[in-house]
Amino acid sequence: MTAVSPHAQAPQAAAQHFEVRPFNAPVGAEIIGLDISKPINTEDFALIHRAHLDHHVVVFRNQQITPAEHIEFSRRFGPLEIHVLHQFQLRNHPEILIVSNIKENGEPIGLGDAGVYWHSDISYKPNPSLGSLLHAQELPSEGGDTLFADQHLAWESLPADLQQRILPLKAEHSYLAKYEELRAKNPWRPKLSQAQIDQVAPAVQPVVRTHPETGRKALFVSEHFTTRIVGLPQDESDALLAELFAHSVKPEFVYRHTWAPHDLVFWDNRSLMHLAAGTPDHLRRRLNRTTIVGDTPF
Repeated sequence: MTAVSPHAQAPQAAAQHFEVRPFNAPVGAEIIGLDISKPINTEDFALIHRAHLDHHVVVFRNQQITPAEHIEFSRRFGPLEIHVLHQFQLRNHPEILIVSNIKENGEPIGLGDAGVYWHSDISYKPNPSLGSLLHAQELPSEGGDTLFADQHLAWESLPADLQQRILPLKAEHSYLAKYEELRAKNPWRPKLSQAQIDQVAPAVQPVVRTHPETGRKALFVSEHFTTRIVGLPQDESDALLAELFAHSVKPEFVYRHTWAPHDLVFWDNRSLMHLAAGTPDHLRRRLNRTTIVGDTPF
């Protein structure tokens, strides 16, 4: 198993007194009392890392941090992904993708339809994301929730015969799988250049992946990016994927996050899928996202 190598930032900084409170839900916890804008020593960072592994999604409450502080904290977990949609990078901070339905001068400032299908971030690359950190900037008065589904629980609850059937299988993931469908619904979603298309060639991943730090198995297919099971006839592949998609997001696996001002939500893409529940068009919503590069799934 691999382990996170904490950045050498502030190993001797003063301890912060914070509490990890698990949610009354299948997955998730909140961290109360931590200030990410302040130096975090090695021992405190290890506790944060452990909470993330144990609970798969952690919510750091009331983080009034700058984009630079958001990036610096994220980098302690690994190198950061630069999203293919460069149009929605935060100015001077390409590591941050703006997730927003806001338009200024008739143009969108961010990706407004991010997460409309269940998915794990960047599963379409050979090294999918370790995790993503989404920081609330502007929240609507209603809507805007994010759902998280525990894929360890999804795997563990499958019938034994189905587990054995899918364990050796691989599947193709493609960023383009639903891209044009989304563009048809949201014409402001940019047409991809050939250079962007070249950055997101399809990747083949195991249908069941093993978490590199905990050793737990998880389902690793999604309705957004998974296009086919390698080696199966198309009709058989479609039927199996439909069965796995439906199973993987059963309510008993799901935590629904209702955002509070300045929440910073950090989820493990190796353990979870997530979904944006949607925001009414007339209400403004904006969040900043960093994404950590992960390992090759096995």
